[in-house]
Amino acid sequence: MDSHATTPVDPRVLTIMLPYFTERFGNAASKNHAYGWAAEKATDAARSHVATMIGAEATEIVFTSGATEANNLAILGVAERYKSKGRHIISQATEHSAVMDPLRVLETQGYDVTILPVDAHGHIRINDLREAIREDTILCSIMAANNEVGTRMPVAEIGEICHERGVLFHSDAVQACGRLDIDVQKLNIDLLSLSAHKIYGPKGIGALYVRRKGPRVSLVPQIHGGGHERGFRSGTLNVPGIVGLGEACRLVTEDLEKDVKRISLLTSQLADGIQGLVPSAQINGPTENRLPGNWNISIQGVGAERLMLSMRDLAISSGAACATAQTGPSHVLKAMGHTDERCHGSLRFGIGRFNTENEVSLATQMVAKAYAQLSQKPA
Repeated sequence: MDSHATTPVDPRVLTIMLPYFTERFGNAASKNHAYGWAAEKATDAARSHVATMIGAEATEIVFTSGATEANNLAILGVAERYKSKGRHIISQATEHSAVMDPLRVLETQGYDVTILPVDAHGHIRINDLREAIREDTILCSIMAANNEVGTRMPVAEIGEICHERGVLFHSDAVQACGRLDIDVQKLNIDLLSLSAHKIYGPKGIGALYVRRKGPRVSLVPQIHGGGHERGFRSGTLNVPGIVGLGEACRLVTEDLEKDVKRISLLTSQLADGIQGLVPSAQINGPTENRLPGNWNISIQGVGAERLMLSMRDLAISSGAACATAQTGPSHVLKAMGHTDERCHGSLRFGIGRFNTENEVSLATQMVAKAYAQLSQKPA
């Protein structure tokens, strides 16, 4: 139950991928024989599936090694390309480290980064964004949905404000894709990052949407050597991975409504079950309109690490998987104003496509049992 960290590859995705490891092993950049043509045809089809999922054109999709690279390409690529216009960038306090770390790098290079605060539910204040935009602002990067507490940002409104002021808008939509209906046109997004392994595709492949008109966005490439992907990202294309990403996106487009309905029901059952058995459980993040499948709680008096260690068969987390090597409290929960104790006691559940009612029931009982044992005071 940690599908915000990763998801299993859907068997339908794996079936589509397998031939591209063996008999269809061609390089998509090989233009002189059938092996290369087959690989190029497959990547073109996958590019169309990715674009369809987010309401884009196929020519606006740039394949990357994952969302971390996509975020870096968007942020660093825009910063370098538009530095003659300005060196001011806006983001917000609960972003993933794949956004925050490139911003810190830019600060060492003389860029000015404004980090907007969030409220107790993880939302930015729209007026803060309006006031933060300056004449030299070139980019705003705000995620579509938070990976720890499921906060959904007012993306369309953010994008509209950015466009009114001539600022490019990038959104890390890794958690939103596959769980929310994403349309880059309706949401006024200029650059969008996504990853296959969060939507039942393989690890090691992702994509960056780069708007081609209204406005046309340009980037300085961060990887050089061959001029692949419209010159934005050099390197031999990972054809099996791209095929897997494309099929995963096609399935999202086909099954989103059905998946969200089922996942939301299972999440409600989990929440009701645990709160009924563990009255001290506190919800972190919004109580309504949160990311489907996400449920983050803190249990008073019992640390998250102790709880998880006593539930070896239950895969959940105490925060973002990218931060598992960090010993400090969640920067997301801290930004929302929570105490260190509440942060250290947080548990994140991520319900996915393949979870079952029986697993929800079992997880509920495991949490309740572990809490009862750990909260007992010695005689």
